[in-house]
Amino acid sequence: MSVPFLDLKAAYEELRDEIDAAIRRTCESGWYILGPEVEAFEREFADYLGVAHCVGVGNGLDALQLALRALDVGPGDEVIVSSNTFIATWLAVTSVGAVPVPVEPDPATHNIDPDRVEAAITPRTKVILPTHLYGQPADLDPLLALARKHRLKLIEDAAQAHGARYKGRRVGGHGDAVTWSFYPGKNLGAMGDAGAVTTNDPAVAEKIRMLGNYGSRRKYVHEVAGMNSRLDPIQAAVLRVKLTRLDEWNARRAAIANLYLDALAGTAASLPHVPNWAEPSWHLFVVSVEARDAVQQALTARGVQTLIHYPLPPHLQGAYAELEAGEGSFPVAERLAKQVLSLPIAPHLPIDDARRVADAVHAATIR
Repeated sequence: MSVPFLDLKAAYEELRDEIDAAIRRTCESGWYILGPEVEAFEREFADYLGVAHCVGVGNGLDALQLALRALDVGPGDEVIVSSNTFIATWLAVTSVGAVPVPVEPDPATHNIDPDRVEAAITPRTKVILPTHLYGQPADLDPLLALARKHRLKLIEDAAQAHGARYKGRRVGGHGDAVTWSFYPGKNLGAMGDAGAVTTNDPAVAEKIRMLGNYGSRRKYVHEVAGMNSRLDPIQAAVLRVKLTRLDEWNARRAAIANLYLDALAGTAASLPHVPNWAEPSWHLFVVSVEARDAVQQALTARGVQTLIHYPLPPHLQGAYAELEAGEGSFPVAERLAKQVLSLPIAPHLPIDDARRVADAVHAATIR
């Protein structure tokens, strides 16, 4: 027997009748761009998060780009990002002509270190853009305080944080805009690409909606050079079904995470650190081990599939060679990239399989 990293088909099988009915309802409606399914999902997701506005868009990268554009970020501006994140966070910044300014993560949480951010602020800084990596909320209060002090905007990359809480409140409305990906593997995943931006600012929501609809509020009247990035109604219908199960599925993830935390204590694997103010969504369960490649090979030999999130930090990618930030520029992010290993964690992972994973990791990492 083998333990897959993620079984997307199992999620469909659990909700097959509801998903099939939602897709059929959408197909029979005749609304294939925007319309009532999108509007209903936007309302339901905003209510779930406790925010005023949700705007559905084409994918998570578009969500980031549109949020930046809505806050008037462009050429000559700087955006503070984590040195330890998926490259999409950086790509959104450069796509609007701005410059990403990396800040190292806290080695314990792997999220951007608030204590390092102020030193990176310059007169050109316009936005602080933390990522809630692995579904673990970033420490928002000190970042919000810095944003207020320096008159900056705060955009949250919540692509992995569906349902996560920061100090008791769901992630989704702390900053000026919060961006979401509904990529199929996410905690709240569509059956294709999809994304959204949430905000409590009606002007930001209206601008994002306009920018994502060819720069138009009224048909054939285009105020700015916008883009085509709209949430597909069929994906919205699927997301509406899955949203009703998100808390239940996140609870299943948390049960597996707690099993791992208990079973792997005392091994050579560095386990996730959860501050007392955080309630992660456990999108990923990431351990750090010095002999990562050997451990991964040992787990593969025992039938346990693992992944690496992420093997090369953005500053060392060819896409950002012009930054001339070579090896050693961001040592914390570089060390994590060489040590992190993501274990299977999903709402449809049988608990016996999770125990097998823990046993395999324990055998491969015991001190």
